[in-house]
Amino acid sequence: MTLGAADQRRHIRVNVASSSLAKLAYDCRQAILQVEFRDGTVYRYAGDPLQTYDDLLRADSKGAFFNRYIRSRFPYRLLG
Repeated sequence: MTLGAADQRRHIRVNVASSSLAKLAYDCRQAILQVEFRDGTVYRYAGDPLQTYDDLLRADSKGAFFNRYIRSRFPYRLLG
């Protein structure tokens, strides 16, 4: 089964070059950002706009961007 463009954009998962962050996933329909840290812990942040996710991907320091613009600004849940 091939995903259409809308479905491909719905779930965006990427590995990132960062000393603190390992992987990011974004659900466009629900505006949920999932962050996996290098130590293996995974958090889900609700209500995170797509633009913030895009800015995070473009940031020179993803860890610093995350700490400044995401960590304390959106409700979150520890997944593991």
